[in-house]
Amino acid sequence: MHIRMLRIPHILLLLVICSISSCTPHSIREAHSVVAQADNTWRAGQPYHDSTALAQAYETLRQWQLLHSSEYVHACYHYGRLLREKDNPASAMQCFINATHSRTHDYHILGRVYSNMGSICHLASEYPLAYDMYERSAKIFMQNGDTLNYYYALNDMAYELAEQGKKDAAFNLILRIESTDNLYLYSKSTETKALAYLHTQQYDSAIYFAKEMYKFGKIEVAVLMICAQAYSLIGLKDSAVYYAKRVLEKPTSLNNRNNALYILTNDDETQSKTGIRATAADRSDTQKLLEIRQGKLSQAVQLLEQDIHRKPSRRWIYTLIAITLTFFSICIMYLTHRKHKRLQQQRADYSQRRNADLEISCASLRKSKNLKIELNWDNYDSMCSIVNTHLGGIAGKLNAFPDITPNDIRLCILVLLELSYEEIAVMLNLSSKSIAKLKSITAHKLGTTMKNLHDKLTQIACSDEER
Repeated sequence: MHIRMLRIPHILLLLVICSISSCTPHSIREAHSVVAQADNTWRAGQPYHDSTALAQAYETLRQWQLLHSSEYVHACYHYGRLLREKDNPASAMQCFINATHSRTHDYHILGRVYSNMGSICHLASEYPLAYDMYERSAKIFMQNGDTLNYYYALNDMAYELAEQGKKDAAFNLILRIESTDNLYLYSKSTETKALAYLHTQQYDSAIYFAKEMYKFGKIEVAVLMICAQAYSLIGLKDSAVYYAKRVLEKPTSLNNRNNALYILTNDDETQSKTGIRATAADRSDTQKLLEIRQGKLSQAVQLLEQDIHRKPSRRWIYTLIAITLTFFSICIMYLTHRKHKRLQQQRADYSQRRNADLEISCASLRKSKNLKIELNWDNYDSMCSIVNTHLGGIAGKLNAFPDITPNDIRLCILVLLELSYEEIAVMLNLSSKSIAKLKSITAHKLGTTMKNLHDKLTQIACSDEER
């Protein structure tokens, strides 16, 4: 009784899961379509801007993530990137965290998720945490065999070390990056070197490697900012002002803009008092915006830190759930196996009883003094009725085979009774020589050989249903 009560709920649960997985709702199909479009635009290097559709797809797949984990992770990634663009880093971070909790095997997208989490931490000036996220990204890319993105992640790790002033550790990573002979990676590692020297107060070397970036044709705003800060710190105000102005001419982050305005306020001796006041006011506005943005970024980092501290307990929960499900699965498998063996034994016992009954009936008919009268042999329909009663419905079952004629059925009945060729010839009014040929033809119609015809007829007579 207890076993049945334990088994029935789990069988019902399996049936529910199977029924859910067998029918995909319209909302799921729409969510899949939106995620596929976002993937295509992302591969083409364009952002997906339909925030309403993407938000709906994200919410739909979040409810069905157990059955659609891969699509859910892609939705988390694309929606998180969109929220980052809309200056909502806390919600973006939550999307990325949700992606890391899924049980997906799409390591390529998961590596990019951790990379975006590292980028948010970097903007919040949480460089050790950013390094940790980039390191996880690198491990996932390496596991997936994505060498190029692996080295990009290594450069991001080196950049975070440079921000912390850990020049030697950063340079160890840079040596591994530069061994790839990839021009873009080499240019990014050069920028990282300049930053590392800047934060270790080796300003001449910082300027040298920053200017090395000119060789690559594209000058990043971050490189101009390194030059401006380095020149300002060594007292070359004119050069510092020149690079600070170039920073402000380009689209840049609030942090870079604030630093450039600070240099202009303190180092630009060509400005009038009015110009200095205007620059100071501009910097004050920028600092207010920075404070607001820093607050948002701090919320995002706080979510990540809470998740990191909470993850060990979740692992225990997942482990406990896995053990419980495994235990119940083993119980179900064991009970199913026992039931299967019991059914097999019951079938074997039933078959033995049917065989025994058939042998007794055949023996009884063989001992009959006048078999023709006993079977009412001359009346075919009456004969079939008598045979069906005594020999397991053999006539009706044989009639279901294609190409089997009444004469074939008569022969099969006599073969089943194990009569000799002479006795069969008398019953069928044929010569003894023709019986062997007729027996071979009938065996072929039943899909067997003449030698195995009796066993085949026994099997048919003892079967539960007509063919």
